[in-house]
Amino acid sequence: MSTLVVVDAANVIGSVPDGWWRDRRAAAERLRDALAGRAADGHGLPGLVPGGPPVELVLVVEGAARGVASVPGVDVVAAPGSGDDRIVELVREADRGPDCVVVTADRGLRARVAALGAQVAGPRTVWPGREG
Repeated sequence: MSTLVVVDAANVIGSVPDGWWRDRRAAAERLRDALAGRAADGHGLPGLVPGGPPVELVLVVEGAARGVASVPGVDVVAAPGSGDDRIVELVREADRGPDCVVVTADRGLRARVAALGAQVAGPRTVWPGREG
C-alpha cells in the first residue's frame, strides 16, 4: 500500500516570506511542480516516507489558489472552505492511520490529524530549504 501524503499548501508556502502573497496561485503551482518533480525523479520524499516511493501526493489548496490543476504525481484538491477542514476530511476518509502523513506546521491541524492516527511532518520535509 502506498503512503498518502497530504500537503497543506497554504501553510507550506507561507512558511517562508519570499513574496508568495503577491501571487498565491503561482506560489501553489511552484509547490505542486516541486512535489511532482521530486516524485518523478524516483527519489520520492526521503526522510518523510521511509524507503521512498510509492507515495500518493495530495496538495490541498484554498482561496486564491483554488484554480491550480492536478499534474501527474500530484492530485490537487481545492478546499471549498477551510483547507484545514478539508485535510481532516481527507485523512478521515482515507483511514490509513500511520500510512498517512500530513505536511503542515499548523499546531491545531497537527493535533486534529494525529488524533485520527496520521503522522505529521513540517514543511521542510517536502520543500528542502524551507522552515518546518
